[in-house]
Amino acid sequence: MPAHIIERMNRLGRDGQPFVFLIDFDFEKPLIFCIDDSSRLLWATPERNNFSPSPRLKGEVVWEVEPVGLSRYESAFDKVQWHIHNGDTYLLNLTMPSRVQTNLSPEEIFHDSVAPYKIWLKDEFVCFSPEIFVRINDGIISSYPMKGTIDAGLENARELLLNDKKEVAEHHTIVDLIRNDLSMVASDVQVDRFMYIDQISTNRGELLQMSSQISGKLPENYAENMGTVLAKMLPAGSICGAPKAKTVEIIHQAEQYNRGYYTGIFGVFDGKNLDSCVLIRYLEQNDDELIFKSGGGITFMSDCETEYNELIRKVYVPIA
Repeated sequence: MPAHIIERMNRLGRDGQPFVFLIDFDFEKPLIFCIDDSSRLLWATPERNNFSPSPRLKGEVVWEVEPVGLSRYESAFDKVQWHIHNGDTYLLNLTMPSRVQTNLSPEEIFHDSVAPYKIWLKDEFVCFSPEIFVRINDGIISSYPMKGTIDAGLENARELLLNDKKEVAEHHTIVDLIRNDLSMVASDVQVDRFMYIDQISTNRGELLQMSSQISGKLPENYAENMGTVLAKMLPAGSICGAPKAKTVEIIHQAEQYNRGYYTGIFGVFDGKNLDSCVLIRYLEQNDDELIFKSGGGITFMSDCETEYNELIRKVYVPIA
């Protein structure tokens, strides 16, 4: 993360001044806003928001998906597998862009979506994220990595997810990675909840997602080091992989596109505590074109077609 952004966050934290921030995956376009500024950015967390809700739209949602071609995905998948078998990475979150045709604008999607975190950056993107990045409450920092997805409509879906060797191994890896990340900024790091399941409603049906909660204790002066704390933990482990630095290098080689704010983070600092999310479930506005970016974790146990289908399954809006 750029030094001037870290320093500004540290200064705002030291002064107890609330702010909102967006940090993109490659740290090229980080933004900081006043907490009450709604001129360009609208947002909602489970506890607060900066906008007045608009009436929900009526009528059927048109949602046509043109996913990235299987051949392009397969080429990237094979490259990732080569690096896995070469020992360069053992978990990599591979993502790709899909074109979407819909009768909703990004702003309408923002207002109509039901999600723990919603973000709309004017003329750029809308995000309806189910994944917490970190929360800080009274000096306790907690992270909630999300790894493991299944169609909730499948018979015994919960048991299938909890007993899927690939998904469980992937989840263990991310929990270990996040424990290590938290240990760089906090003490007494522990796993509070392991592999719990949430259900998500979408316009394409119900999904089950698997998460864990890890927490630790920050130093007393954490607020004046807010930017430093966040920078040490970025990028978010759940959307890159492990080991982190080498895996990010392979991601750039394999994906061959710019993630932008997708898989970055959004957060709100209220002067003392912080709430933030990972920017997943993300629809980008590119002139007159809408691009949905999605993906999933690849391990040596991954099957290309299964992972490709998961990428497509995640192209949804949480509008029931």
